[in-house]
Amino acid sequence: MPDPSLTFATATELSAALRAKTVSAVELAQDAIARIERHDGKINAICVRDFDRALQSARAADMALAGGSRAPLLGIPMTVKESFNVAGLKTTWGFPDQKDFVAKEDALAIERVKGAGAVIVGKTNVPVALSDWQSYNEIYGTTNNPYDLSRTPGGSSGGSSAALAAGYGALSLGSDIGGSLRVPAFHCGVYAHKPTFGLCPARGHTPPGLPPLPSNRDLSVIGPMARSAADLALLLDVIAGTDPEFDGVAYKLDLPAPRHNALKDFRVLLLDQHPLLPTSAAVHGAIQTLASSLTKAGVTITRSTPLLPDLAETSRLYMRMLLSFLAASFPPDVYAGAQAMAAGLAATDDSLAAERLRGIVLNHRDWVIADSRRIGLRAQWRELFKSFDAVICPVMPTPAYPQDHSEPQEDRRIMIDGKPYPYVDQLVWPGIATLPGLPATALPIAMSNDGLPIGVQIVGPWLEDRTPLKLAELIEREVGGFKPPKQFAN
Repeated sequence: MPDPSLTFATATELSAALRAKTVSAVELAQDAIARIERHDGKINAICVRDFDRALQSARAADMALAGGSRAPLLGIPMTVKESFNVAGLKTTWGFPDQKDFVAKEDALAIERVKGAGAVIVGKTNVPVALSDWQSYNEIYGTTNNPYDLSRTPGGSSGGSSAALAAGYGALSLGSDIGGSLRVPAFHCGVYAHKPTFGLCPARGHTPPGLPPLPSNRDLSVIGPMARSAADLALLLDVIAGTDPEFDGVAYKLDLPAPRHNALKDFRVLLLDQHPLLPTSAAVHGAIQTLASSLTKAGVTITRSTPLLPDLAETSRLYMRMLLSFLAASFPPDVYAGAQAMAAGLAATDDSLAAERLRGIVLNHRDWVIADSRRIGLRAQWRELFKSFDAVICPVMPTPAYPQDHSEPQEDRRIMIDGKPYPYVDQLVWPGIATLPGLPATALPIAMSNDGLPIGVQIVGPWLEDRTPLKLAELIEREVGGFKPPKQFAN
């Protein structure tokens, strides 16, 4: 590399360097490949390598640049989550019985990033069925956090977050239904954006063996990951828009401009505690420091409002609807066992574990009732966003924790300041944005005393994705952003 500092540069910075001819697309691809070969034996983020085609794409990008092309991602090296179909590469979702499945065509999002000139160097590791905040499976093994190899990088887009933190390209694509974009970003100190539900078409983000048809999977979205907030917007603009096979024609949605362009104009509701799960001292302290910095910058910070939907009720409803969706693919014996367990629940048991169990066996009538409650929740959020521009809150209760692959997940415990809590209950923070389908941008704000990243998410109004993205960009300028992991800085 002519300039080693470009290894951790943003896509925006790399595009400028490419246009200025201070670096070539081939050199950028070679640097990403060299870093994977040098470091990934320890991190294990890249489970499917595509180096030969990446170099071919980089050479084509250099020719296009020489011809004056200004495609938005031209020559930028990036990775994609293993769950996206890429023609000629394996897509397994971590299922051992699908270890040999090879996609015949690109997912629509992959078509779009290729069409924008991106150079895909490989695919990133995931948990089985994309169903964990740790990224491991029998086929590809375990992905480790670049800041502490004994800890999780997050999941299910954990391979993507680890790849970004390690300098394996400037961008990545992931997906999110239970925080799978935001949680890995939080644990690896990078950026991610969960778009408004339905904004980015998911055709080809499909379990192996199923036809890659247009998809409106309830609660689930695909979205961008990067090392800066501006890069999230760059990649979002490439992948957003309708699916021509679903809507008959492909068109871009004309998203509203951000509500403001200066910190002093933002009205922010700040949340740091959830009624059903505590926030660790490390995360709480980082959020208080952020609040102080934003207040000094002129942001109007409010810490409570009667307009906020009931967070406990939101979490219970989210558990029901999430598990109702996920359970549709459960094997018959697992489903039958859940039915028997749900029948034994006390009517007064309103624990999150009980709500998840009820969700597995939710009948259609009760799902419709639950969906009506969700519609009412969306109306509450609309009212809130008349008085506030964004909500800032945690993504997870603690920084990255030691790997724990014990099964079942319901029996795991997460330690919060020395006390154990149900592992799966961590869904409460991601669910705030997921259940009503709101956009949410995850960004790093601090490092813990143990050298682990700490971040927050910025939840914005429906289809106003540019507002949390802009606020994240402004906060990045104010308090700093991504910091490379010391062990893999070179």
